[in-house]
Amino acid sequence: MRQKRETSASEAGAQHRVARDVDDAEPRLPEDAGAEAGTMEEVEAEPTALLTPKRLLQTTVAVVLLTIAIYVLFPRVVGLEGALEKIDDGDPLWIGVALAFNLVAFGAYVALFRGVVGEKVIHLTVAESYQITMAGLAATRLFSAGGAGGILLTYWALRKGGMERRQSVCRMIAFLVLLYSVYLLALVLFGVLLRAGVLPGEAPVGVTVVPAAIAGVAIVIVALLAFVPQDFERRIEKLTSGRFGRIAKRLATAPATFAQGTRTAIAFMRDPSQGGLAVAGAVGFWGANIGILWASFQAFDVSVPFGVIVMGFFVGMVANLFPLAPGGVGAVDAGMIGAFVIFGLPESSVFVAVLTYRVIAFWVPIPPGIVAFFQLRKTVRRWEQEGRPAEGTGEHGTEPAPAGA
Repeated sequence: MRQKRETSASEAGAQHRVARDVDDAEPRLPEDAGAEAGTMEEVEAEPTALLTPKRLLQTTVAVVLLTIAIYVLFPRVVGLEGALEKIDDGDPLWIGVALAFNLVAFGAYVALFRGVVGEKVIHLTVAESYQITMAGLAATRLFSAGGAGGILLTYWALRKGGMERRQSVCRMIAFLVLLYSVYLLALVLFGVLLRAGVLPGEAPVGVTVVPAAIAGVAIVIVALLAFVPQDFERRIEKLTSGRFGRIAKRLATAPATFAQGTRTAIAFMRDPSQGGLAVAGAVGFWGANIGILWASFQAFDVSVPFGVIVMGFFVGMVANLFPLAPGGVGAVDAGMIGAFVIFGLPESSVFVAVLTYRVIAFWVPIPPGIVAFFQLRKTVRRWEQEGRPAEGTGEHGTEPAPAGA
């Protein structure tokens, strides 16, 4: 597999180093990809059906049933029948602050996307970046666990925008590595600081040390995968032959591509002057969401130590991986409520605060996200009419530098 190198003579200094790192991390898809390319083409066509009326109706029914289960049935089971009545006691000023944090989260998510994709990779206006990210957020909320719906839709948009297949996958992996590196590092940092007594608040082992240890292991695994050789697939191909060799090479594509995307993310993190927008976007997105939760507690006059809010938020968000709940509806709510109860907070106060947070952070982005999706479809049709290249590259056919370069 050949490696792409930066050829522009005007690129120099740190810009050239980061560009070279990204170039090395993202080799092009081989011309003879064959069946693999056909499979990717099928994936590229699938997101157009994500928000059809039928799918929206099915998902809406599922979300409504799960919402009733967690906010009507659950309180009766655990003896919190009167908890929902407290929702009217929320301070409108603090709820307004929570909504303001939500706008910050939108902006940070767009910044992360633009920082990873970069203006020089494919040309996207701010409006086009907004459409992709907001449509992706809506798909994340409504379809699949762990954000798979949003990932699929964003990949489709990048391909339609002119980015080549392998590069699109690498950039999406880099996007996720940057986003969830902040998540994992926060679990380690705040879990340790709470348990060590550096930060005030209760520090049960199950919601401090245990998640911090699991996050630490995950960080090590991701870091080790970055050391998978850049020519891993070629090495596998040389060591094998025949039908087994073809199968082995295809299986090697996944770790090789993940390693390439991880190295791309590391290239951004190594040089803040080039990857600062992406890193700031990742930190800002999680920080703004924690701000929404903090303001939601303040709205009901519940004082929660900062470290406890951070750990309760991230531990509760793990439930988003539950595969049977669209957007984690019900699972995340229960997980977050359970985490804060373990931290010793009163159940009724936690219940209304988490309900407020989920309404603002989960439901509010959906309507503008659906609008953005249909706007994006019009944009994609315009791209097709303009004849955007199916395999987008930078000038001289090379992979350009990251955003900000």
